[in-house]
Order: sequence, then C-alpha cells, then structure tokens
Amino acid sequence: MPFFASSCNQSSQKTSTIPITTKVITHVNIIDVRDGSISRGHVVIDSGRIQQILRESEDESEVIQEAEIINGEGKFLLPGIAEMHAHLPSVIWNDPQMEEILFLYLSNGITTVRGMLGHPLHLELREKVKQGEMLGPRIYTSSPSLNGNTVTTPEEAIEQVKAYQKEGYDFLKLHPGLRLHVFDQIVTTANEVNIPFAGHVSTLVGIRHALHSKYASIDHMDGFLEGLVPEKEEVNSSQNGFFGYNFTMKADTSLLPDLVALSKENEVWVVPTQSLFTRWFSPSSAESLAREPEMKYIAPELIENWVTNKRNLVGNETYKPSQWEQFIELRKKILLQLQKNGYGLLLGSDAPQVFNVPGFSIQHEMQAMAAAGLSPLEILQTGTLNPAKFFDAENEFGEIKVGASADLILLNQNPLDNIKNMEQPEGVMVKGEWLSRQEIDRRLKEIDNRYDEAKIQ
Repeated sequence: MPFFASSCNQSSQKTSTIPITTKVITHVNIIDVRDGSISRGHVVIDSGRIQQILRESEDESEVIQEAEIINGEGKFLLPGIAEMHAHLPSVIWNDPQMEEILFLYLSNGITTVRGMLGHPLHLELREKVKQGEMLGPRIYTSSPSLNGNTVTTPEEAIEQVKAYQKEGYDFLKLHPGLRLHVFDQIVTTANEVNIPFAGHVSTLVGIRHALHSKYASIDHMDGFLEGLVPEKEEVNSSQNGFFGYNFTMKADTSLLPDLVALSKENEVWVVPTQSLFTRWFSPSSAESLAREPEMKYIAPELIENWVTNKRNLVGNETYKPSQWEQFIELRKKILLQLQKNGYGLLLGSDAPQVFNVPGFSIQHEMQAMAAAGLSPLEILQTGTLNPAKFFDAENEFGEIKVGASADLILLNQNPLDNIKNMEQPEGVMVKGEWLSRQEIDRRLKEIDNRYDEAKIQ
C-alpha cells in the first residue's frame, strides 16, 4: 500500500521510494526523551536502523511504496529502555530458559540489558544476539563475581582482573566481603588494564572510599544508608543488616548532601533497584506476590523458592513493618537527592530476583521511582539517555534519531502523563525487528503453557 509523508530537516537524505524491506511507523506521536516534547510524524526503519524521521505536512508529500506499515495513529513512540541490573541464565543454548528470559525482557520494551553476574556463556550469548542468531536485547555482561570468597589476596586480585579483561567482559562485578587492601588492588589493576567495575560496596570498604575509587556504578544504593550513620554512633559496619536496615534509626539525613555531592564529584552512577525493597523486603505477603499475573512466566519451583526466601527474610525477629516504613522512606530520600544532585541514576530492578520477573519488574521499578518523587520524564531518562551515556553509546541507542538502532516502544497512552502507561506496549521493535502486541501475547502464552504443563506433571 502506498503511504504519503512529507520530508523534514531531520532526514539524513531526501525522501525517495523506499524498498520492500523498510518498515514505517506512521502518524505517531514521537517522544523526545531529552525534553519531553512530542512531535507527530513517521519513522522510517531499514537495515535495523532509523533511516528517516518525517513530519506531517499539507504542503508537500512524496510517496513511500512497498513498505511495511505499522499504524501509529493515536499512539506514542519512545526509544527502547535499558535494564541496568539484569541477570541472564547460565544454561546451554537449547534450554528454553535462555530464549524465555530474553523474550520476557523484550516483552516490556527492554532492548538493552546489563548482565550483573557474568558467566563464560554470556560472552557467547552477547555475540549471538549481536549477530542476529538469537532474538534478544543488546547485552553488556559483567565478569563472574569478585567477592570475599573468590578473591582473598592482592595477588589473586591482579590475576583475576587481568584474566576477565582479557576474556572480554565489559566490566567487573563486585560483591560483598572484599577486604579493603584486596579491593584497592582490584581498583588499581582495573585502572591499569582499563576495565570498569560496578556493583556492591563491601562493609570494610565503605561508601566514601567506594565513591573516591570511582565505581562505574553502585547498585542497590548499597552503602549510602550506612554512610548516613554519624561516627559518634560507633557502629559495627558488619551488623548493618539488609542494605543498612539495622541502622535505619541511626541515620542522619543532614549528612546526605555531602554524600550525594561526592557521587557527583567522582562521576559515579547509581542503580537504585528500589523494587527489590518494595517487594522482596516489604511486609506484603509472599502468597499475594506469588499470585500476581506475571508469575505464570516463572517456573513453579522457583516461585516456591521465592515464597520461602521472602518468609525467611521478613520473618526474622529483627524485622518490623514500622521500621521498614522508615527504611523505605529513607531510601526514597536518598534516591530523590541522587536524582537532583548526584551524577545520575540508571534504571534497574534486579531480575530475576525474588518476585522480580524479568521485564515486568522494570514496571515496578519505574513506579517505585515515581513514588520517590521522580517525574515520568526523569524516569524515562534513567532507562534511555543515561544508559546510552554510561556505555558511551549515545549515537547507538537511547533516543529516536536518524542513524540510531531501531529499538523502539509503541504505547497506547502517553507515559509522560503516567509512568504506568509503559505497561502492555502495543509493540516493541529491537534492531528493526517488529514484535506486535499479538506476537508478544502469543509468545508469552507459550511460556505460560509450558509452566502449566510442568504443574500438571
């Protein structure tokens, strides 16, 4: 079918008859995630990239023939988002779990993932997806975990950091338990071989030393609450509890501005993973979370494990719902100040994790960010512009612009009005491959059916 559209100054070349391989999203509201402005027009995609952006005009028009038309009338288009604290399965290629997890991310518009617990298989997976051999989001992968058990001496630190850099991991993953002198050696060697490091802050390292050491990102806002405890309290840092929960009553928020300023000064990004604390660590019942619709896309035995895990965590005698309320409010304050005055936030939910289903958990994360006081536009930027800047890939993804990878989300309602409008996208495009709502629902149903069969057996 012919399609009439006008050219505009955003086009990289003059509009012409477009070949059959081309897709055009027509008459759509295009969201600029830099400033929140919306323009109505048509987006032309070919060879996995945005070739042209055309604005509607009554004065001049040219014909686009033999293109696949995706009707965007009344809908809203924004760039695909990044899940910056993801987990990828460590299974062989023909295991359905691999493709399922990748598709669950895509189903919610996640077109880039940063894997936070690396495995040699993930290096192969990254390339298979990049070459189009498997359908999935763009992948960045960490090394295997560097923690108090896996690296215990400076010599081991040197050896492992150099090995992971040589093997091609995108960055190092730090977990708790690192002793200070071992951590410092990791940092020194990482800087020497030019590989970033990110993740947790060990209690023997502390948030201030971690920030001065220039993490690429600190995840879970780890260490920030502990950093608000005045020295006069003389606490034992190893008794901090679940991400500082035990120190909630000792935190002094007057120390927060200096701590946030330190993160900006050292250019340290922060991934809040707030949904981890509003779901797994919340007083809400494990049974109610287990009944949520997205749980049907997770293996029954894993759901059972999550129920047990949550019961054990919040069933502890030290856990008090009233203290959790204060804990979560404190985290909201930290999160909001990091947005206002820090270096920048990155969108990440830690999935799969307890009651965080890949793809779907990013919806909970965005709503948790809104509850902390971020605007819908600010939230979208944490999943688009900021990850692109983080990876030094601003010309590759993160915006709808000519030349960028065609990673797009089509929505029925404006997410700038309400971030909940990000749920149930009408379609998702990843590197030019279009997944309609019908196709997304069909593939989700296949996953659901597989786990239904498992329950029967």
